Amino acid sequence: MTTVATSADQTEAGVRSLELAREVLRIEADAVAELAKRIDGRFAAAVDIVLACGGRVVVSGIGKSGHVARKIAATLASTGTPAFFVHAAEASHGDLGMITREDVVVAISYSGETDELLAFVPMVKRQGAKLIALTGNPASALAREADVALDVRVTKEACPLNLAPTASTTATLALGDALAVALLDARGFGRDDFARSHPGGTLGRRLLTHVRDVMRTGDDVPAVPVSASLPDAVVEMSEKRMGMTGVLDADGRVVGIFTDGDLRRVFDKVDFRTAGIAAVMTRNPRVIGPDRLAVESVEMMERHKVHGMLVVSEDGRLVGALNIHDLLRAKVV
Repeated sequence: MTTVATSADQTEAGVRSLELAREVLRIEADAVAELAKRIDGRFAAAVDIVLACGGRVVVSGIGKSGHVARKIAATLASTGTPAFFVHAAEASHGDLGMITREDVVVAISYSGETDELLAFVPMVKRQGAKLIALTGNPASALAREADVALDVRVTKEACPLNLAPTASTTATLALGDALAVALLDARGFGRDDFARSHPGGTLGRRLLTHVRDVMRTGDDVPAVPVSASLPDAVVEMSEKRMGMTGVLDADGRVVGIFTDGDLRRVFDKVDFRTAGIAAVMTRNPRVIGPDRLAVESVEMMERHKVHGMLVVSEDGRLVGALNIHDLLRAKVV
């Protein structure tokens, strides 16, 4: 027979789930906060070992620790420290051949007594590779064998049964992130380096695409001399279809800009047939250099509520133009 939950039962269950969720987050936050208090010279020693490494960082674990190890290896690799994951159970069945004496092994086991990890530790040591342990048991066999053992113990798991790895895996993951960031900083790993590690996605486009890669050049750039008439400027804007035109002095330097918005504002205030562009243009327009990141032009457009920009060289000469549609096509926005 099927039991139908009443609205009161559902409300009670909902309240219980919210309380439990908050408790889980509190326990895990406390675990990370306590971990921060224990950061000491051993962490600095681990950073020094990795910086001195002539090979790669090999991160290993099994079970939930294995999942955490994969993420730590991925984070290290994407932030300037060559790293890969080896499953502890596979290491003794051939994958140990991936590890050389030039490498550093980061072994993760909360108990520090995981059989699969301990089985290949002697081989790692025999090869001469350095060993860093992340464990919740500083007195464990793994900690004793490690060149540096980092303590990730927690007071309790977030699991109500205090069994499922929850707070402990969060703490371990956080310490892995701390290690990656410390190494990133020590290596002077910057935005361009990060972009080269992430060329395929939105992040890569935002960090690798420069204004020169997106801007229009040559005959596609709308421009008129400062001596031009207002009708000349409107014709140029219409032909180049950018909703604006640059206004240049005799040396090709930008002295102003005229846009669709300017045209609407002055249309009934001047004699369209006889007005010169110098009288109605916007002087000292906002411009950008070709070597700036394209995403910077997006920020400038949004901040100043404009849809296009002129691109100038260091000496102020017009070298290109771009508008929001160019940035959309390049998927920078």
